[in-house]
This record gives sequence, structure tokens and C-alpha cells, in this order.
Amino acid sequence: MAFSSWIARLRSCSKSHFINTLRSSSHLQKSHFGSLNAPTNVPAETHGSFSLWSSSLLPLALAASLGSLAVQTQSQPSLCEDARGMSIGGKGSTEYMVKGSYKPVPQELINELKAICQDNMTTDHDERFFHGKPQHSFHKAVNIPDVVVFPRSEEEVSKIVKSCNKHKVPIVPYGGATSLEGQTLSPNGGVCINMSLMKSVKSLHIEDMDVVVEPGIGWMELNEYLEPYGLFFPLDPGPGASIGGMCSTRCSGSLAVRYGTMHDNVINLKVVLANGDIVKTASRARKSAAGYDLTRLMIGSEGTLGVITEVTLRLQKLPEHSVVAMCNFPSIKDAADVAIATMLSGIQVSRVELLDGIQVRAVNIANGKNLPEVPTLMFEFVGTEAYAREQAQIVQKIASEHNGSDFVFAEDPAAKKELWRIRKEALWACYAMKPGFEAMITDVCVPLSNLADLISKSREEMDASPVVGAIIAHAGDGNFHTCILFDPSKEEEWQEAERLNHFMVHTALAMEGTCSGEHGVGTGKMKYLEKELGMEALQTMKRIKAALDPNNIMNPGKLIPPHVCF
Repeated sequence: MAFSSWIARLRSCSKSHFINTLRSSSHLQKSHFGSLNAPTNVPAETHGSFSLWSSSLLPLALAASLGSLAVQTQSQPSLCEDARGMSIGGKGSTEYMVKGSYKPVPQELINELKAICQDNMTTDHDERFFHGKPQHSFHKAVNIPDVVVFPRSEEEVSKIVKSCNKHKVPIVPYGGATSLEGQTLSPNGGVCINMSLMKSVKSLHIEDMDVVVEPGIGWMELNEYLEPYGLFFPLDPGPGASIGGMCSTRCSGSLAVRYGTMHDNVINLKVVLANGDIVKTASRARKSAAGYDLTRLMIGSEGTLGVITEVTLRLQKLPEHSVVAMCNFPSIKDAADVAIATMLSGIQVSRVELLDGIQVRAVNIANGKNLPEVPTLMFEFVGTEAYAREQAQIVQKIASEHNGSDFVFAEDPAAKKELWRIRKEALWACYAMKPGFEAMITDVCVPLSNLADLISKSREEMDASPVVGAIIAHAGDGNFHTCILFDPSKEEEWQEAERLNHFMVHTALAMEGTCSGEHGVGTGKMKYLEKELGMEALQTMKRIKAALDPNNIMNPGKLIPPHVCF
């Protein structure tokens, strides 16, 4: 017992001395910890000097040995505590101004980028500021990019990345600027790679129902191109989203309930790695069991592993006929219950969207509508004309069993387009309720059976809050969004918005859900990943990151929490 107490005191008094010694000795690496053991046999002739030796080196050696055990057994290694540096986004963080370690870009790199991009680059402050602040995200960073480049080809991207890696300058890929969790912030300055000039359709294979595109093309532009061929790409996130950015955040949209997420609709990618190498992740075959699935590794990596330069996408046939239906409910739980019952019925709906009363009010204000300001479900059914109508009638019956009312259909193309336009712009309509306010737009996702409970609890929490919040859900797959409006000049309102976000995320995690169904992690959701995935999973991610990007230039400070070490 006394020996254990002595060891504890020894570790405590020696820890800081050991860390300082470790930092000052470049030859002493973590890999040596296992060999730093206290000697067991001391020759008799050394007894005279043993006291001096033990007072200096023995504590160091024992602390190192015990430290190696701590590294193996603690979820957060003690040697990483002082190395966290950036606290924003780490576990327990409550700040949204992302700090970084800024280092000016060397003139030599600027000259190299000028030679590569010629006139397609800028150091103009307004342009850099625009690229450093996401359009519809409340997340901010203390720094902005030093230079913005606009590559025109995969080869140019490779040269840009290779030069940045040589100078160890951070890179932030930039697509449609619609990300919501701070993915395109430049907290460390560096080079922003705007992919908007790379937006061509490289090849369309009609019989194979796939298309090869550059990453800068938007999903809406792509569907305009595909429509004459009777094809479409089924993912539909926010207007303005680019295909490259959609891959990076593993997005989905309202059609995911039928067609899946980006994870399910990408056949292969071409990616520029941190050293400038260009990697093709798979063949064009619809399925493959050959090697690691590098395609899925890159999808959702948010630019932390490479820059996407080409995407091969699965396509779908445009449906022969579609019916859009709307139905009102007295409570948000009734609406969510109908969404769940519809999915359990086996009906292959294309969309099941839920808007709460606050969201409908925002739609009315922004669009001059007069819709009933109550929880509302929107459905889309596709197939033959008879089949689509039959599905709508079955769902009408399900809705009537859950207090549904005012069930209406729309089959006219113009009417259907207008209804989905209103839905697609619903989150941005929230700004019309509180002009001048900022919005914390967040999302969570749970197993479908838990959706009604989670939405009800979230709505109750927001109803009791002094800030205004709206809910809109992809109810068919358990994913819902909230738009929480706050006055940016009032710290207490920002803190209240953060509290509501925190409540919803932790409630979702307690229901075996996720902190983000489709918006991604960026800087905003990093602090929840350890609770959701566990430290071992995060350490595995960091090892992959370190292997592919040893200089940590690829969108640093995103996705992986700063306190994760190994």
C-alpha cells in the first residue's frame, strides 16, 4: 500500500519534468517508451553514486515506464493534454469563432501558384474574405485564406497541391459554398482552391446510366443537362451545392429516402492526394469486390484527405408520372407518426418531408402564401399514373388514422414544381421571420422508430426557449433539421441557440442516432464525435489522415477533434 502511494506521488511530481525533457530531446520518441524501464540490478561498487542517480534519473525512468501504461489504458493519453493547442471544436467546446495557427504564405509559393494558375488566382482582400466566410453558416474563423486559386484542370490541381505540400501551407477546397458546419473556413490562412472553373460533363453513358463530371458542376446544372436524355441525378441538397462538395460532406437531400445518399450514388472518384499524386478510386463497374473501398473513404472526408477532381455518378430514369400530396396535423408527433407508418407500409415514396408550424409560418412570410401554420407533411409518389395515385390514396388513409386533415393532391407540373421550390428554400425562408438575425442551422438523425419522440422533445424544448426555432425533416429516413434564429449582437441568444443544438444532438445520440445526418462535421460537430464513435474510431481516422497527409495541409482543423492523439 505504501509502495503504491509512493508510486502515485512519484508519477505526479515527475510528470511535468518528463514532458519537458521529452519536448527538449528530439531523439526521444514515443516509440521508445517501452524500453525506458528502471534498472533492476545495481553493482555494489555503484552504491555511493546511486543516491544521486536515483534522485534524478529514476523518477524520469519510472514516469516514462508508467506513462507507457497510461498511453495504453487511458482513452485520452496524458501526454496529449498539453498538445491540444486549438480548443475550438474539441470535446466540451462552446465557442464558434475558430482559432488557428497562422503563418504567412511565402512569396516563393505565391510565385509558383502564379506560374500554374496565371490570372486565375487572387489575393484581393474582399475575395479572400468572401471565401473565408460561409454564406449561410454562423461559424466563423479568426483568419481568412491568403490566396484563392481557380484551377482549370486536374493537372493544375495536382501542381497546386504539390507546391503547397512542399511549403507546408494549408489547403481548403471550395465548392458551392453551401456547407453549414464550417467546412470551408480557413482558420490557418493558406490557399483556398475554388473548383468552380472545373464544371464540365466529361462523358455520359446513357445505356450504363452513369455520367463522369468535374467537381465544380452543380447538381441543378447537371440535371438540366441530363433532362433531354430522360435521366436525372437523384440527390437534391440545398440550391447551389456542387457535386464535389456533395461528395466531400456525404450529403443527401429529400430524395434519399428512395435513392440513398451520396455514399450510394458515386461509382468512383479521382482525387489529388497531399503529395500531388492523382488516384482513381475504382473502375466504372456498378459493383466491385477488388481492394479497399477508397471511394467511400473519400466520400465524407471533407477535403481532409484529398481534393476531388472527377466524379462518376449513378443516374436514374425520370419517372413517368408523379403525384405530390400535402396533409396537415394537430401535432408534430402525429405528423411524424404518419411518416413512420408510411415507411412501414412498404410504399416506395420518393419524398416524405415534414414542416412544423413555425417553418410553415416562415414559408408564408417569405413567399406571400397563406398555408395553415400547423405541422405539415409533403409526399411525392412516382411510377405510372395509376400506381402513383394508388399510393397517394393509401397514404391518405394512413393520415386519416392519425388525425390528418386537408389532404390535397397536385399533379400539374407547374404546381408540383412550385411546391417543391417552396420546400427546397424553406430553411432560407426562416431569415424572413427575423431580418438581420443569424441562424444556427443544424441536423441530427435517428433510427426511424425514434423520430417522433425526438422531434416532439426538440419542439417542446424550443417552445420553452426565448429564441425562435423551426423544424424541417426528411421524415422518411429519420433525419431532421432545425433553424434556430438569434441576434448576433446578444451573447445570451447565441448561447441559448447552442444549448438547444446541444440538447438535440445529445438526445439523438442517446437514441442511437448521429450528430449529423447530412450536413457533415466541419468544425461545428467535432465536439460530439467522441461520444458518438468512441476514441478508438477517432484514433483510426487520425492514423489514416497522418498516413495520407503527413504535413497536415489538407483542410486542417476539420472533422477530427483536436484532442484526439495516439
